[in-house]
Amino acid sequence: MSDTRSRQAWELAGRQHGIVTRRQLLELGFSSRSIEHRRDTGRLHLVARGVYAVGWPALDQRRRWVAAVLTCGEDAALSHRSAAALLGIGRELPGRIDVSVPRRCELRRSGLLIRGRPSLAAGDIGFSDGIPVTSPVRTLVDLTTELDILAVERAVNDADKRGLVDPETLRDELACFCGEPGVRPLRLLLDELFFQLSDSDLEIYFRRIVKGAKLPMPLSKQRVNRFEVDFFWPDFGLVVETDGLRYHRTPSTQTRDARRDRAHVMAGMTPLRFTHYEVRYEPTRVRTALARTIDLLRRRIRH
Repeated sequence: MSDTRSRQAWELAGRQHGIVTRRQLLELGFSSRSIEHRRDTGRLHLVARGVYAVGWPALDQRRRWVAAVLTCGEDAALSHRSAAALLGIGRELPGRIDVSVPRRCELRRSGLLIRGRPSLAAGDIGFSDGIPVTSPVRTLVDLTTELDILAVERAVNDADKRGLVDPETLRDELACFCGEPGVRPLRLLLDELFFQLSDSDLEIYFRRIVKGAKLPMPLSKQRVNRFEVDFFWPDFGLVVETDGLRYHRTPSTQTRDARRDRAHVMAGMTPLRFTHYEVRYEPTRVRTALARTIDLLRRRIRH
């Protein structure tokens, strides 16, 4: 984006929400005296150094965000938790607005956390509701540096639900952020969500877990209650399914899985689900769950 187009875009963001800077007013031909006159008569209301609300003084959250961005310059954008709040994938910290600028910056303003980021690319900044904000992918990378992995997982899910970026695309685009903080744990999370074994590999790893737990071997690929299941212990009425994806599943897939589980429960059986990632990389967790479940089922049978 050229400097002229960039300035026009940021000016438009302010006008859309009734926020204007002193510099913009001067460039439009207003004198310092006329600006002060409009302040005195209530047509302009100072909301930050060099930034005014036009017409009415009340600031909703979006006007605060625009004022924060314009305070930091015509190339600034909401980022981190504030970007997540605007995009609908997270919450802002009370009393703090996160802003990033793609240059060295030592600005300090009350209520703002301003980050100077010379490496922030033009493609990392877009607009949502007319407000400059970091892109969904950049925002998720930034969030991973501040939030625990469960909160990041929720943000990834919300970004998918809102159509901002699906997890498969997110995983592919992380190649553009190699070496940056947040990329490694985010990539690990996405691998966990989407890791997929082939059927033959899955059976090998799962049978190793069963053998390690000293449990009887299950049948595989059996039809139970009109559904083909991954693993089945007929003596215990235990059905185990393995899911390769936890996110970006279609409604029809979710409905089918729910019907499968219901059919097994209504037939008096016990369904369990594990991800492919758990089978491959968290065998202890799977082994413990299997052993405890089968132990409970054995006790039930005895009584």
